[in-house]
Amino acid sequence: MGRPRGGEKQRKKEHYYQAAKRHGYRSRSAYKLRQIAKDQKLLQGVDRVVELCSSPGGWTQVLKEIDSSLQIVAVDLTTMPPLEGVKFIEGDILDEKIIERIETLTGGTVDLVLSDCSPKVTGQWDLDVVRQLSLVEGTISIAHRLLSNKGKVLTKVFQGPGFPEFLKSVRKKFNSVKLIKPDASRKTSAEMYLLAIGPRGRSPHSVS
Repeated sequence: MGRPRGGEKQRKKEHYYQAAKRHGYRSRSAYKLRQIAKDQKLLQGVDRVVELCSSPGGWTQVLKEIDSSLQIVAVDLTTMPPLEGVKFIEGDILDEKIIERIETLTGGTVDLVLSDCSPKVTGQWDLDVVRQLSLVEGTISIAHRLLSNKGKVLTKVFQGPGFPEFLKSVRKKFNSVKLIKPDASRKTSAEMYLLAIGPRGRSPHSVS
């Protein structure tokens, strides 16, 4: 998704693919999280993490590399090869039963929710954006349900039909919302990352 230009896409893809191979990362997208984590101090004050759409585990590797003490629950439709200290749930993040399992494994409250979710691409731009937006809305819903009062959610988003309205709704639910474009993302891509901090209207079980 993103309608990139072929030449630039291929060069950047090759650069991060080779770098990931050298570093032992399972995916090129690991570099996006590394850059965001550093620039935004993403893991500061974070002990418990839920990672949605985690397979093959590139982001999970980065999390453990930065802070091996993190308690991580990873979720994906596709089985993820095991990583030490990471609890994995195989299932749909939009399934209420899966969300309840996440709550059970995390104790009901986490400090950070991550999502690099993308739908299976159909090639129809508007349809792909709508499907991706559904995953993002699900991510925000889970985050608002699980995050502590100062908790954070970082999710991939695509600027397209419905995005302005979605962004407006997120600003009503969180104290701070910003859009981030890491260097590892293609400049020609519509892909960005949304970082929201401090959910409003917390339920009684939430903690600071």
